[in-house]
Amino acid sequence: MSPEDRILQQRFEKIARISELGFERYPHKYDATHTVTELRDVFDPYDGDKLEAEQPSTRICGRLVTKRRQGKAGFANLKQGGVQIQIYVRRDEVSERDFELYKLLDAGDVIGVAGRVFRTRTGELTVRATELAFLSKSVLPPPEKFHGLQDVEIRYRQRSLDLISNDSVRQTFVTRDRIIRQLRTSLEQRGYIEVETPMMQPVYGGALARPFQTHHNSLDVDLFLRVAPELYLKRLTVGGLDRVYEINRNFRNEGLSKQHNPEFTMLEFYEAYSDYRALIEFSAQLLKASAEAALDGGTVAEFGEHRIDFSSLERLTFPEVIAEYWPYKDSRPDVGDLADVGKIRELAAIHQRTAGDGIALPEGISAGKALLDLFEAACEHLLIQPTVIYDYPVEASPLSKQKPEDPAWVERFEIFCGGMEIANGYSELNDPLEQLGRFEEQAQARAAGDHEAHGIDEDYIRALCYGMPPAAGEGIGIDRLTMLLTNSPTIRDVILFPLLRPERDIGIAERLHRASDTTVPEA
Repeated sequence: MSPEDRILQQRFEKIARISELGFERYPHKYDATHTVTELRDVFDPYDGDKLEAEQPSTRICGRLVTKRRQGKAGFANLKQGGVQIQIYVRRDEVSERDFELYKLLDAGDVIGVAGRVFRTRTGELTVRATELAFLSKSVLPPPEKFHGLQDVEIRYRQRSLDLISNDSVRQTFVTRDRIIRQLRTSLEQRGYIEVETPMMQPVYGGALARPFQTHHNSLDVDLFLRVAPELYLKRLTVGGLDRVYEINRNFRNEGLSKQHNPEFTMLEFYEAYSDYRALIEFSAQLLKASAEAALDGGTVAEFGEHRIDFSSLERLTFPEVIAEYWPYKDSRPDVGDLADVGKIRELAAIHQRTAGDGIALPEGISAGKALLDLFEAACEHLLIQPTVIYDYPVEASPLSKQKPEDPAWVERFEIFCGGMEIANGYSELNDPLEQLGRFEEQAQARAAGDHEAHGIDEDYIRALCYGMPPAAGEGIGIDRLTMLLTNSPTIRDVILFPLLRPERDIGIAERLHRASDTTVPEA
């Protein structure tokens, strides 16, 4: 028997002994008077004399972190909600049964404690136990208490264990919740309402991305997991819901990286009778408020080696950002040069020679598409402080309105921060004929092998035919924004259950059966 299996068997033996003492193996509830956080909030200000005079009682519960027994008494630490409290158990102050339970407890077990709050001689706030309750046994031991769980693979696969072991991980997701709450508050204060749109769609659209496909058996139809909720949210503006938002899960059948997970969370919102410039100003307010919520009122976040200030947005047009952030000073282009495909090819060759990073610019590529590829390869990673880039090539934006003065460009913007895109928005195309033409171009690209191109959504075109008001819409990546505001280097750190290659054989079923002396069912 391996050491791990021996521990597992010993833990099951302890459950049996605890049951023999008269405790339920897995009781249904525990009536607490305080959470550990509440207990500390109330009694941390009390000194020892005040506690001795008032002798306040409490009932708390949580997970046992450490246990130290010395003869007829022992100290332990109980943790709940990321906060710890010390407990003191003495043989002559609890029942014989409860003290026997204390001796059978292990780190990781979940218990309830009733008792009196006092301070030890060293001043530590402590609960002096009068009663113990058994709530759950940790039959698999948690990681060694002083070092936590460091193995990244295990942390992502076993997030429950990660949260037990690493307080910083719990804080990351508490901060994520604060960010989402603040985004909701900011939108609701502006008159938005929250809605829900389909995750399974007969025609995918709203983003240039490859979808996941599924099948509905009863209807016998193929469906796509949404790549974006955009086309449904804009249907709502046609219907008179002028300001709508959704905090939604999107699914894109793409690769994984530090910035990409196939399932991710977006805030997407649409505002009728508005344009992209209004949303740029609103975005600056949203990012500042989100930072203040995450950073306890501050706006400067540590992200790797950088200090990122969310109090303002730098603003540059698409050609200006390449001229401004081109990494090779001796070949920095003028804005006027960037309308010429030949000049863009020269810049791509310079980048290839200097960085060894090839940019595939096929024959016949438009200046706009070539410019976009150049920016993504050479400049995007250099945008560390919050920066909004506006006015994009029409080829890259099939759902955006063209600029009246120059139809080669559209009223679109993206926000970059920490070297990655965190938001995308534009003035929405609401001419059904123009939208149909854009869809048809996308359908041709899709037929030619572009798996990220749109199909033609005729139902959406029909909705536009009823008259969609002028509108602007935007999506903000909540996962990436949380990365920036929690100093998390990879998107997997801010998604509770990131997608991983499945484990072939976890082995826990057989181990549990062996350790508990039950029969392993035949395969």
